[in-house]
Amino acid sequence: MSTGKPTTGPFEKTSGWLDWYDGPSTPRFKLPAGSVDGHCHVFGPGAEFPYAPERKYTPCDAGKAQLFALRDHLGFARNVIVQATCHGADNRALVDALQASQGRARGVATVRRSVTDEELQALHAAGVRGVRFNFVKRLVDFTPKDELMEIAGRIAQLGWHVVIYFEAVDLPELWDFFTALPTTVVVDHMGRPDVSKGVDSDEFALFLRFMREHANVWSKVSCPERLSVSGPPALNGEQNAYRDVVPFARKVVETFPDRVLWGTDWPHPNLKAHMPDDGLLVDFIPHIAPTAELQHKLLVANPMRLYWPDEA
Repeated sequence: MSTGKPTTGPFEKTSGWLDWYDGPSTPRFKLPAGSVDGHCHVFGPGAEFPYAPERKYTPCDAGKAQLFALRDHLGFARNVIVQATCHGADNRALVDALQASQGRARGVATVRRSVTDEELQALHAAGVRGVRFNFVKRLVDFTPKDELMEIAGRIAQLGWHVVIYFEAVDLPELWDFFTALPTTVVVDHMGRPDVSKGVDSDEFALFLRFMREHANVWSKVSCPERLSVSGPPALNGEQNAYRDVVPFARKVVETFPDRVLWGTDWPHPNLKAHMPDDGLLVDFIPHIAPTAELQHKLLVANPMRLYWPDEA
Protein backbone atom coordinates (compact mmCIF):
# COMPACT_ATOMS: atom_id res chain seq x y z
CA MET A 1 0.00 0.00 0.00
CA SER A 2 1.67 3.22 -1.12
CA THR A 3 1.31 6.33 1.01
CA GLY A 4 1.77 10.02 0.43
CA LYS A 5 1.47 11.71 -2.94
CA PRO A 6 0.22 9.63 -5.85
CA THR A 7 1.82 8.37 -9.00
CA THR A 8 -0.94 8.27 -11.62
CA GLY A 9 -1.18 6.03 -14.64
CA PRO A 10 0.10 2.43 -14.72
CA PHE A 11 3.06 3.21 -12.46
CA GLU A 12 4.13 2.30 -8.94
CA LYS A 13 6.24 4.72 -6.96
CA THR A 14 9.75 3.58 -6.06
CA SER A 15 9.79 1.97 -2.61
CA GLY A 16 10.83 4.45 0.07
CA TRP A 17 10.38 7.44 -2.25
CA LEU A 18 10.42 10.78 -0.40
CA ASP A 19 7.62 13.06 -1.64
CA TRP A 20 8.11 16.80 -1.98
CA TYR A 21 7.47 18.94 1.10
CA ASP A 22 3.90 20.07 1.71
CA GLY A 23 3.27 23.62 2.91
CA PRO A 24 6.78 25.10 2.65
CA SER A 25 7.54 28.01 4.95
CA THR A 26 7.60 31.59 3.71
CA PRO A 27 11.28 32.51 3.28
CA ARG A 28 12.68 35.13 5.62
CA PHE A 29 15.11 36.11 2.87
CA LYS A 30 13.32 38.36 0.39
CA LEU A 31 14.41 37.43 -3.10
CA PRO A 32 15.46 40.28 -5.40
CA ALA A 33 12.77 41.31 -7.92
CA GLY A 34 12.92 39.16 -11.03
CA SER A 35 14.66 36.19 -9.37
CA VAL A 36 14.91 32.92 -11.31
CA ASP A 37 14.69 29.43 -9.83
CA GLY A 38 17.45 28.13 -12.11
CA HIS A 39 17.04 24.38 -11.54
CA CYS A 40 13.78 22.51 -11.01
CA HIS A 41 11.83 19.66 -12.60
CA VAL A 42 8.36 18.37 -13.41
CA PHE A 43 7.36 14.71 -12.97
CA GLY A 44 4.39 13.68 -15.10
CA PRO A 45 1.65 13.47 -14.03
CA GLY A 46 2.22 9.87 -15.08
CA ALA A 47 -1.31 9.41 -16.46
CA GLU A 48 -0.71 12.31 -18.87
CA PHE A 49 3.05 12.12 -19.49
CA PRO A 50 4.24 8.53 -18.96
CA TYR A 51 7.55 7.81 -17.30
CA ALA A 52 10.25 6.34 -19.52
CA PRO A 53 10.61 2.54 -19.72
CA GLU A 54 14.36 2.82 -19.13
CA ARG A 55 14.00 5.02 -15.99
CA LYS A 56 15.96 4.18 -12.83
CA TYR A 57 13.22 5.47 -10.48
CA THR A 58 9.48 6.16 -10.46
CA PRO A 59 8.58 9.37 -8.58
CA CYS A 60 5.37 10.76 -7.18
CA ASP A 61 3.68 13.09 -9.64
CA ALA A 62 4.86 16.71 -9.43
CA GLY A 63 3.32 18.68 -12.25
CA LYS A 64 3.45 22.20 -13.56
CA ALA A 65 0.61 23.51 -11.38
CA GLN A 66 2.48 22.58 -8.20
CA LEU A 67 5.75 23.99 -9.57
CA PHE A 68 4.22 27.34 -10.48
CA ALA A 69 2.44 27.54 -7.11
CA LEU A 70 5.80 27.01 -5.38
CA ARG A 71 7.43 29.65 -7.60
CA ASP A 72 4.85 32.21 -6.53
CA HIS A 73 4.94 31.21 -2.87
CA LEU A 74 8.71 31.51 -2.62
CA GLY A 75 8.81 34.79 -4.55
CA PHE A 76 10.51 33.74 -7.78
CA ALA A 77 9.51 35.38 -11.06
CA ARG A 78 10.68 32.60 -13.39
CA ASN A 79 11.85 28.99 -13.59
CA VAL A 80 14.41 26.99 -15.53
CA ILE A 81 12.92 23.51 -15.82
CA VAL A 82 15.42 20.70 -16.37
CA GLN A 83 14.32 17.44 -17.97
CA ALA A 84 14.11 14.76 -15.28
CA THR A 85 15.84 11.44 -15.95
CA CYS A 86 12.60 9.54 -15.19
CA HIS A 87 11.24 10.92 -18.48
CA GLY A 88 14.29 9.93 -20.55
CA ALA A 89 14.39 11.79 -23.87
CA ASP A 90 10.60 12.23 -23.98
CA ASN A 91 10.38 15.98 -23.35
CA ARG A 92 6.57 16.30 -23.55
CA ALA A 93 6.03 17.07 -19.84
CA LEU A 94 8.78 19.69 -19.99
CA VAL A 95 7.39 21.31 -23.15
CA ASP A 96 3.87 21.32 -21.72
CA ALA A 97 5.10 23.17 -18.60
CA LEU A 98 7.08 25.68 -20.69
CA GLN A 99 4.08 26.41 -22.90
CA ALA A 100 1.86 26.90 -19.85
CA SER A 101 4.32 29.32 -18.22
CA GLN A 102 3.47 32.31 -20.47
CA GLY A 103 7.15 32.93 -21.14
CA ARG A 104 8.14 32.68 -17.47
CA ALA A 105 10.00 29.39 -17.85
CA ARG A 106 12.87 28.14 -19.99
CA GLY A 107 13.91 24.54 -20.37
CA VAL A 108 16.85 22.15 -20.55
CA ALA A 109 15.98 19.04 -22.56
CA THR A 110 17.41 15.57 -23.03
CA VAL A 111 17.85 14.55 -26.67
CA ARG A 112 19.29 11.61 -28.56
CA ARG A 113 21.44 11.61 -31.68
CA SER A 114 18.32 10.70 -33.68
CA VAL A 115 16.60 14.05 -32.90
CA THR A 116 15.67 15.88 -36.08
CA ASP A 117 16.36 19.53 -36.85
CA GLU A 118 12.59 20.08 -36.88
CA GLU A 119 12.29 18.62 -33.38
CA LEU A 120 15.10 20.85 -32.13
CA GLN A 121 13.38 23.89 -33.67
CA ALA A 122 10.11 22.93 -31.95
CA LEU A 123 11.90 22.61 -28.61
CA HIS A 124 13.49 26.02 -29.16
CA ALA A 125 10.10 27.57 -29.93
CA ALA A 126 8.76 26.10 -26.68
CA GLY A 127 11.56 27.72 -24.70
CA VAL A 128 14.30 25.08 -24.49
CA ARG A 129 17.76 26.65 -24.33
CA GLY A 130 20.00 23.76 -23.37
CA VAL A 131 20.55 20.01 -23.23
CA ARG A 132 21.62 17.95 -20.24
CA PHE A 133 24.35 15.32 -20.32
CA ASN A 134 24.20 13.07 -17.25
CA PHE A 135 27.31 11.17 -16.13
CA VAL A 136 25.98 9.98 -12.76
CA LYS A 137 26.09 6.25 -13.30
CA ARG A 138 23.34 5.31 -10.84
CA LEU A 139 20.85 7.57 -12.66
CA VAL A 140 21.39 6.86 -16.36
CA ASP A 141 22.94 4.40 -18.76
CA PHE A 142 26.11 5.57 -20.46
CA THR A 143 25.80 7.51 -23.74
CA PRO A 144 28.90 7.38 -25.99
CA LYS A 145 30.87 10.62 -25.91
CA ASP A 146 30.97 10.87 -29.71
CA GLU A 147 27.16 10.94 -29.73
CA LEU A 148 27.10 13.66 -27.05
CA MET A 149 29.68 15.72 -28.94
CA GLU A 150 27.60 15.44 -32.11
CA ILE A 151 24.53 16.68 -30.22
CA ALA A 152 26.55 19.54 -28.70
CA GLY A 153 27.67 20.66 -32.16
CA ARG A 154 24.08 20.74 -33.40
CA ILE A 155 22.61 22.62 -30.46
CA ALA A 156 25.49 25.14 -30.51
CA GLN A 157 24.01 26.45 -33.75
CA LEU A 158 20.81 27.31 -31.87
CA GLY A 159 22.74 29.23 -29.21
CA TRP A 160 21.93 26.58 -26.61
CA HIS A 161 24.27 25.40 -23.85
CA VAL A 162 25.16 22.04 -22.33
CA VAL A 163 24.35 21.19 -18.71
CA ILE A 164 26.61 18.51 -17.24
CA TYR A 165 25.88 16.39 -14.18
CA PHE A 166 28.74 14.39 -12.72
CA GLU A 167 30.41 13.52 -9.41
CA ALA A 168 33.66 15.14 -8.31
CA VAL A 169 35.64 11.91 -8.35
CA ASP A 170 34.93 11.55 -12.10
CA LEU A 171 36.11 15.00 -13.21
CA PRO A 172 39.68 13.93 -14.14
CA GLU A 173 38.48 11.32 -16.64
CA LEU A 174 35.79 13.64 -18.07
CA TRP A 175 38.02 16.76 -18.24
CA ASP A 176 39.08 16.40 -21.90
CA PHE A 177 35.50 15.85 -23.05
CA PHE A 178 34.09 18.75 -21.03
CA THR A 179 36.76 21.19 -22.15
CA ALA A 180 36.16 20.29 -25.82
CA LEU A 181 32.45 21.18 -25.73
CA PRO A 182 31.70 24.04 -28.19
CA THR A 183 29.08 25.79 -26.03
CA THR A 184 28.61 27.44 -22.67
CA VAL A 185 28.81 24.58 -20.14
CA VAL A 186 26.76 24.67 -16.92
CA VAL A 187 27.76 22.31 -14.12
CA ASP A 188 25.01 20.95 -11.90
CA HIS A 189 25.54 21.35 -8.14
CA MET A 190 29.25 22.26 -8.23
CA GLY A 191 30.14 18.84 -9.61
CA ARG A 192 28.95 17.21 -6.38
CA PRO A 193 32.00 17.79 -4.16
CA ASP A 194 32.66 15.50 -1.21
CA VAL A 195 32.25 18.16 1.48
CA SER A 196 33.70 15.86 4.14
CA LYS A 197 37.12 16.37 2.47
CA GLY A 198 36.97 20.11 3.15
CA VAL A 199 36.97 23.18 0.94
CA ASP A 200 40.77 23.02 0.53
CA SER A 201 40.76 19.46 -0.86
CA ASP A 202 42.59 18.62 -4.09
CA GLU A 203 39.29 17.42 -5.52
CA PHE A 204 37.55 20.78 -5.07
CA ALA A 205 40.69 22.64 -6.16
CA LEU A 206 40.47 20.78 -9.47
CA PHE A 207 36.88 21.95 -9.91
CA LEU A 208 37.87 25.56 -9.23
CA ARG A 209 40.70 25.19 -11.75
CA PHE A 210 38.21 23.80 -14.29
CA MET A 211 36.15 27.00 -13.95
CA ARG A 212 39.15 29.32 -13.76
CA GLU A 213 40.80 27.99 -16.93
CA HIS A 214 37.59 27.76 -18.99
CA ALA A 215 35.57 30.97 -19.13
CA ASN A 216 32.66 29.17 -20.80
CA VAL A 217 32.03 27.06 -17.67
CA TRP A 218 29.29 28.10 -15.24
CA SER A 219 28.13 26.37 -12.06
CA LYS A 220 24.90 25.91 -10.18
CA VAL A 221 25.55 26.35 -6.45
CA SER A 222 22.39 24.45 -5.60
CA CYS A 223 21.42 21.22 -3.81
CA PRO A 224 23.11 21.58 -0.41
CA GLU A 225 20.62 18.94 0.77
CA ARG A 226 22.36 16.43 -1.55
CA LEU A 227 25.90 17.39 -0.60
CA SER A 228 25.67 17.89 3.17
CA VAL A 229 27.01 15.22 5.50
CA SER A 230 26.54 16.97 8.86
CA GLY A 231 23.61 19.34 8.15
CA PRO A 232 21.59 20.51 9.90
CA PRO A 233 18.74 19.94 7.44
CA ALA A 234 16.43 22.67 6.15
CA LEU A 235 13.56 21.69 8.43
CA ASN A 236 11.79 23.04 11.52
CA GLY A 237 12.68 26.68 10.94
CA GLU A 238 16.45 26.05 10.71
CA GLN A 239 18.13 29.28 9.57
CA ASN A 240 21.65 27.86 9.30
CA ALA A 241 21.00 24.73 7.28
CA TYR A 242 23.74 22.65 5.63
CA ARG A 243 26.57 24.59 7.24
CA ASP A 244 29.16 22.15 5.85
CA VAL A 245 28.20 23.08 2.26
CA VAL A 246 28.32 26.86 2.75
CA PRO A 247 32.12 27.30 2.30
CA PHE A 248 32.03 25.45 -1.03
CA ALA A 249 29.12 27.36 -2.54
CA ARG A 250 30.34 30.68 -1.19
CA LYS A 251 33.81 30.10 -2.67
CA VAL A 252 32.30 29.50 -6.13
CA VAL A 253 29.94 32.50 -5.87
CA GLU A 254 32.67 34.89 -4.72
CA THR A 255 35.29 33.61 -7.20
CA PHE A 256 33.02 33.44 -10.27
CA PRO A 257 30.16 35.87 -9.51
CA ASP A 258 29.12 36.23 -13.16
CA ARG A 259 28.93 32.48 -13.86
CA VAL A 260 26.79 31.09 -11.07
CA LEU A 261 23.13 30.05 -10.88
CA TRP A 262 20.90 28.81 -8.06
CA GLY A 263 17.80 26.63 -8.01
CA THR A 264 15.57 24.76 -5.61
CA ASP A 265 15.86 21.37 -7.40
CA TRP A 266 12.16 20.89 -6.61
CA PRO A 267 10.69 18.25 -6.37
CA HIS A 268 14.06 16.88 -5.19
CA PRO A 269 14.32 13.49 -6.91
CA ASN A 270 15.94 10.53 -5.18
CA LEU A 271 16.59 12.07 -1.78
CA LYS A 272 17.14 9.38 0.84
CA ALA A 273 17.59 11.01 4.25
CA HIS A 274 15.07 13.87 4.37
CA MET A 275 12.94 16.16 2.21
CA PRO A 276 13.82 19.84 2.75
CA ASP A 277 11.41 22.71 3.31
CA ASP A 278 11.85 24.79 0.13
CA GLY A 279 11.27 28.04 2.02
CA LEU A 280 14.25 27.25 4.26
CA LEU A 281 16.30 26.37 1.16
CA VAL A 282 15.75 29.95 -0.04
CA ASP A 283 17.01 31.12 3.36
CA PHE A 284 20.30 29.31 2.55
CA ILE A 285 21.03 31.83 -0.24
CA PRO A 286 22.33 34.79 1.84
CA HIS A 287 24.84 32.45 3.51
CA ILE A 288 26.49 31.71 0.14
CA ALA A 289 25.86 35.09 -1.55
CA PRO A 290 26.27 37.50 1.35
CA THR A 291 25.89 40.84 -0.48
CA ALA A 292 23.00 42.34 -2.42
CA GLU A 293 25.25 42.57 -5.50
CA LEU A 294 26.16 38.87 -5.38
CA GLN A 295 22.54 37.92 -4.75
CA HIS A 296 21.36 39.93 -7.77
CA LYS A 297 23.96 38.32 -10.05
CA LEU A 298 23.19 34.81 -8.79
CA LEU A 299 19.41 35.09 -8.96
CA VAL A 300 18.63 37.68 -11.63
CA ALA A 301 21.44 38.92 -13.88
CA ASN A 302 23.15 35.61 -14.63
CA PRO A 303 20.08 33.44 -15.35
CA MET A 304 18.52 36.23 -17.41
CA ARG A 305 21.69 36.56 -19.50
CA LEU A 306 21.78 32.82 -20.14
CA TYR A 307 18.07 32.04 -20.63
CA TRP A 308 16.39 35.34 -21.59
CA PRO A 309 19.24 37.25 -23.29
CA ASP A 310 16.80 39.40 -25.27
CA GLU A 311 15.38 40.74 -21.98
CA ALA A 312 18.56 40.85 -19.91
